[in-house]
Amino acid sequence: MSWWGKAIGSGLGFMMGGPLGAIIGATFGHRIDQGLGGERIGIGDTERTQVAFFTATFSIMGYLAKADGKVSASEISMAEQVMTNMRLLPEQRKAAIALFNQGKQDDFPIADILAQFRRECHRRSNLLQMFLEILISTALADGVLHADEKKALYYVAQQLGFNAAHINQLIKMVSAQQHYAGSVQQTSASIDDAYAVLGIESSVTDGEMKTAYRRLMAQHHPDKLVSKGLPEEMIRLATEKTQEINAAYRQIKKLRKSQ
Repeated sequence: MSWWGKAIGSGLGFMMGGPLGAIIGATFGHRIDQGLGGERIGIGDTERTQVAFFTATFSIMGYLAKADGKVSASEISMAEQVMTNMRLLPEQRKAAIALFNQGKQDDFPIADILAQFRRECHRRSNLLQMFLEILISTALADGVLHADEKKALYYVAQQLGFNAAHINQLIKMVSAQQHYAGSVQQTSASIDDAYAVLGIESSVTDGEMKTAYRRLMAQHHPDKLVSKGLPEEMIRLATEKTQEINAAYRQIKKLRKSQ
Protein backbone atom coordinates (compact mmCIF):
# COMPACT_ATOMS: atom_id res chain seq x y z
CA MET A 1 0.00 0.00 0.00
CA SER A 2 1.29 3.47 -0.88
CA TRP A 3 1.94 6.27 1.62
CA TRP A 4 -1.42 7.74 0.58
CA GLY A 5 -3.43 4.66 1.46
CA LYS A 6 -1.63 4.23 4.73
CA ALA A 7 -2.11 7.89 5.60
CA ILE A 8 -5.85 7.62 5.09
CA GLY A 9 -6.02 4.36 7.00
CA SER A 10 -3.84 5.28 9.96
CA GLY A 11 -5.47 8.36 11.42
CA LEU A 12 -2.19 10.13 10.74
CA GLY A 13 -3.52 13.56 11.62
CA PHE A 14 -3.72 12.41 15.22
CA MET A 15 -0.56 10.30 15.11
CA MET A 16 1.58 13.11 13.72
CA GLY A 17 0.17 15.85 15.93
CA GLY A 18 1.36 19.44 15.85
CA PRO A 19 0.41 21.98 13.16
CA LEU A 20 0.97 19.52 10.31
CA GLY A 21 -1.35 17.05 12.00
CA ALA A 22 -3.96 19.79 12.43
CA ILE A 23 -3.77 20.69 8.73
CA ILE A 24 -4.03 17.03 7.73
CA GLY A 25 -7.05 16.60 9.96
CA ALA A 26 -8.71 19.73 8.56
CA THR A 27 -8.01 18.59 4.99
CA PHE A 28 -9.20 15.01 5.24
CA GLY A 29 -11.85 15.48 7.93
CA HIS A 30 -13.67 12.43 9.19
CA ARG A 31 -12.22 10.22 6.47
CA ILE A 32 -8.80 10.20 8.08
CA ASP A 33 -10.35 9.82 11.53
CA GLN A 34 -12.31 6.76 10.51
CA GLY A 35 -9.58 5.23 8.37
CA LEU A 36 -10.32 2.49 5.88
CA GLY A 37 -13.18 0.55 7.41
CA GLY A 38 -12.15 1.85 10.83
CA GLU A 39 -8.85 -0.07 10.69
CA ARG A 40 -5.63 1.57 11.84
CA ILE A 41 -2.71 0.78 9.53
CA GLY A 42 0.90 1.10 10.61
CA ILE A 43 3.01 3.75 8.91
CA GLY A 44 6.81 3.87 8.77
CA ASP A 45 9.17 6.83 9.10
CA THR A 46 9.62 7.22 5.32
CA GLU A 47 5.88 7.22 4.70
CA ARG A 48 5.36 9.69 7.52
CA THR A 49 7.92 12.00 5.89
CA GLN A 50 6.15 11.60 2.53
CA VAL A 51 2.86 12.73 4.07
CA ALA A 52 4.59 15.69 5.73
CA PHE A 53 6.25 16.62 2.41
CA PHE A 54 2.96 16.47 0.51
CA THR A 55 1.16 18.50 3.18
CA ALA A 56 3.86 21.16 3.52
CA THR A 57 4.43 21.47 -0.23
CA PHE A 58 0.90 22.43 -1.21
CA SER A 59 0.03 24.45 1.89
CA ILE A 60 3.20 26.55 1.73
CA MET A 61 2.75 26.84 -2.02
CA GLY A 62 -0.51 28.62 -1.21
CA TYR A 63 1.26 30.76 1.39
CA LEU A 64 3.85 31.90 -1.15
CA ALA A 65 1.24 32.56 -3.82
CA LYS A 66 -0.48 34.95 -1.41
CA ALA A 67 2.79 36.61 -0.29
CA ASP A 68 2.45 39.55 -2.69
CA GLY A 69 -1.13 40.19 -1.56
CA LYS A 70 -2.90 38.35 -4.35
CA VAL A 71 -2.88 34.98 -6.05
CA SER A 72 -2.30 35.29 -9.80
CA ALA A 73 -3.82 33.02 -12.41
CA SER A 74 -0.32 31.88 -13.41
CA GLU A 75 0.47 30.86 -9.82
CA ILE A 76 -2.71 28.82 -9.64
CA SER A 77 -1.84 27.33 -13.03
CA MET A 78 1.65 26.41 -11.81
CA ALA A 79 0.22 24.69 -8.73
CA GLU A 80 -2.22 22.80 -10.96
CA GLN A 81 0.64 21.87 -13.30
CA VAL A 82 2.57 20.37 -10.39
CA MET A 83 -0.52 18.35 -9.49
CA THR A 84 -0.88 17.23 -13.12
CA ASN A 85 2.80 16.25 -13.37
CA MET A 86 2.39 14.21 -10.21
CA ARG A 87 -0.61 12.43 -11.77
CA LEU A 88 -2.52 12.74 -8.54
CA LEU A 89 -5.58 10.62 -7.95
CA PRO A 90 -8.82 12.64 -7.81
CA GLU A 91 -8.86 12.46 -3.99
CA GLN A 92 -5.19 13.48 -3.82
CA ARG A 93 -5.78 16.43 -6.12
CA LYS A 94 -8.74 17.52 -4.03
CA ALA A 95 -6.54 17.33 -0.92
CA ALA A 96 -3.74 19.30 -2.63
CA ILE A 97 -6.17 22.08 -3.58
CA ALA A 98 -7.55 22.17 -0.01
CA LEU A 99 -3.99 22.45 1.36
CA PHE A 100 -3.18 25.23 -1.12
CA ASN A 101 -6.25 27.13 0.05
CA GLN A 102 -5.30 26.65 3.70
CA GLY A 103 -1.90 28.16 3.01
CA LYS A 104 -3.57 31.32 1.67
CA GLN A 105 -5.29 32.01 4.98
CA ASP A 106 -4.10 35.00 7.03
CA ASP A 107 -3.70 32.86 10.15
CA PHE A 108 -1.65 30.13 8.45
CA PRO A 109 0.98 29.08 11.10
CA ILE A 110 3.96 29.22 8.75
CA ALA A 111 6.69 29.23 11.44
CA ASP A 112 5.23 26.23 13.27
CA ILE A 113 4.63 24.32 10.03
CA LEU A 114 8.23 24.83 8.88
CA ALA A 115 9.68 23.86 12.25
CA GLN A 116 7.75 20.58 12.31
CA PHE A 117 8.38 19.89 8.63
CA ARG A 118 12.12 20.22 9.16
CA ARG A 119 11.94 17.74 12.03
CA GLU A 120 9.84 15.31 10.01
CA CYS A 121 12.44 15.43 7.20
CA HIS A 122 15.17 14.70 9.73
CA ARG A 123 17.01 17.74 8.31
CA ARG A 124 17.89 15.84 5.11
CA SER A 125 19.37 18.65 3.03
CA ASN A 126 18.68 17.13 -0.42
CA LEU A 127 15.03 16.56 0.45
CA LEU A 128 14.63 20.06 1.87
CA GLN A 129 16.35 21.56 -1.17
CA MET A 130 13.95 19.75 -3.52
CA PHE A 131 11.12 21.22 -1.47
CA LEU A 132 12.56 24.72 -1.91
CA GLU A 133 13.01 24.22 -5.65
CA ILE A 134 9.34 23.32 -6.04
CA LEU A 135 8.35 26.46 -4.12
CA ILE A 136 10.71 28.65 -6.17
CA SER A 137 9.21 27.25 -9.38
CA THR A 138 5.78 28.29 -8.16
CA ALA A 139 6.95 31.77 -7.17
CA LEU A 140 8.50 32.23 -10.63
CA ALA A 141 5.39 30.98 -12.42
CA ASP A 142 4.30 34.44 -13.56
CA GLY A 143 7.81 35.25 -14.80
CA VAL A 144 8.49 37.74 -11.99
CA LEU A 145 9.80 37.15 -8.48
CA HIS A 146 8.01 39.86 -6.54
CA ALA A 147 9.71 41.45 -3.54
CA ASP A 148 7.19 39.97 -1.11
CA GLU A 149 7.57 36.52 -2.66
CA LYS A 150 11.35 36.74 -2.45
CA LYS A 151 11.14 37.83 1.18
CA ALA A 152 8.86 34.87 1.92
CA LEU A 153 11.23 32.46 0.17
CA TYR A 154 14.16 33.78 2.20
CA TYR A 155 12.15 33.24 5.36
CA VAL A 156 11.19 29.68 4.42
CA ALA A 157 14.77 28.84 3.45
CA GLN A 158 16.16 30.31 6.66
CA GLN A 159 13.74 28.31 8.79
CA LEU A 160 14.86 25.16 6.98
CA GLY A 161 18.54 25.87 7.59
CA PHE A 162 19.62 27.51 4.30
CA ASN A 163 21.40 30.86 4.12
CA ALA A 164 20.77 33.77 1.74
CA ALA A 165 23.62 32.79 -0.60
CA HIS A 166 22.16 29.30 -1.03
CA ILE A 167 18.66 30.54 -1.78
CA ASN A 168 20.04 33.10 -4.27
CA GLN A 169 21.84 30.32 -6.11
CA LEU A 170 18.72 28.14 -6.11
CA ILE A 171 16.59 30.98 -7.48
CA LYS A 172 19.10 31.53 -10.28
CA MET A 173 19.27 27.79 -11.04
CA VAL A 174 15.51 27.21 -11.02
CA SER A 175 14.92 30.28 -13.19
CA ALA A 176 17.46 28.98 -15.70
CA GLN A 177 15.93 25.49 -15.58
CA GLN A 178 12.49 26.86 -16.35
CA HIS A 179 13.81 28.87 -19.28
CA TYR A 180 15.89 25.92 -20.44
CA ALA A 181 12.97 23.48 -20.23
CA GLY A 182 10.78 25.98 -22.11
CA SER A 183 13.14 26.11 -25.10
CA VAL A 184 11.83 24.46 -28.24
CA GLN A 185 15.11 22.60 -28.42
CA GLN A 186 17.34 22.52 -25.36
CA THR A 187 20.40 22.31 -27.60
CA SER A 188 19.59 25.80 -28.90
CA ALA A 189 19.06 27.26 -25.42
CA SER A 190 21.37 29.99 -24.17
CA ILE A 191 24.77 28.74 -23.06
CA ASP A 192 24.47 31.16 -20.14
CA ASP A 193 21.32 29.33 -19.08
CA ALA A 194 23.15 26.02 -19.38
CA TYR A 195 25.84 27.22 -16.96
CA ALA A 196 23.17 28.59 -14.63
CA VAL A 197 21.34 25.24 -14.66
CA LEU A 198 24.52 23.69 -13.27
CA GLY A 199 24.99 26.56 -10.84
CA ILE A 200 28.47 27.42 -12.14
CA GLU A 201 30.28 30.22 -13.94
CA SER A 202 31.64 29.87 -17.46
CA SER A 203 35.17 30.32 -16.09
CA VAL A 204 35.22 26.98 -14.23
CA THR A 205 37.54 24.21 -15.33
CA ASP A 206 36.28 21.00 -16.92
CA GLY A 207 37.00 19.21 -13.66
CA GLU A 208 35.02 21.72 -11.62
CA MET A 209 32.14 21.49 -14.08
CA LYS A 210 32.07 17.69 -13.80
CA THR A 211 32.10 17.91 -9.99
CA ALA A 212 29.15 20.33 -10.03
CA TYR A 213 27.28 18.09 -12.47
CA ARG A 214 27.78 14.96 -10.38
CA ARG A 215 26.74 16.77 -7.20
CA LEU A 216 23.51 17.99 -8.80
CA MET A 217 22.71 14.56 -10.23
CA ALA A 218 23.20 13.00 -6.80
CA GLN A 219 21.03 15.67 -5.15
CA HIS A 220 18.16 15.11 -7.62
CA HIS A 221 18.39 11.34 -8.08
CA PRO A 222 14.70 10.28 -7.98
CA ASP A 223 15.20 6.94 -6.23
CA LYS A 224 17.44 8.45 -3.56
CA LEU A 225 14.96 11.24 -2.90
CA VAL A 226 12.03 8.82 -2.61
CA SER A 227 13.99 6.67 -0.16
CA LYS A 228 14.51 9.80 1.95
CA GLY A 229 10.83 10.73 1.95
CA LEU A 230 9.90 12.35 -1.37
CA PRO A 231 6.36 11.21 -2.30
CA GLU A 232 6.43 8.76 -5.20
CA GLU A 233 4.16 11.07 -7.15
CA MET A 234 6.96 13.65 -7.29
CA ILE A 235 9.42 11.33 -9.02
CA ARG A 236 8.58 12.96 -12.35
CA LEU A 237 9.58 16.39 -11.03
CA ALA A 238 12.95 15.05 -9.92
CA THR A 239 13.38 13.15 -13.20
CA GLU A 240 12.69 16.29 -15.25
CA LYS A 241 15.36 18.13 -13.28
CA THR A 242 17.95 15.43 -13.91
CA GLN A 243 17.10 15.54 -17.63
CA GLU A 244 17.63 19.32 -17.70
CA ILE A 245 20.91 18.96 -15.81
CA ASN A 246 22.06 16.29 -18.25
CA ALA A 247 21.09 18.39 -21.28
CA ALA A 248 22.89 21.46 -19.94
CA TYR A 249 26.02 19.44 -19.18
CA ARG A 250 26.06 17.93 -22.67
CA GLN A 251 25.58 21.34 -24.28
CA ILE A 252 28.51 22.87 -22.39
CA LYS A 253 30.74 19.86 -23.11
CA LYS A 254 29.92 20.07 -26.81
CA LEU A 255 30.70 23.79 -26.90
CA ARG A 256 33.99 23.37 -25.09
CA LYS A 257 35.11 20.58 -27.40
CA SER A 258 34.44 22.75 -30.44
CA GLN A 259 36.55 25.63 -29.15
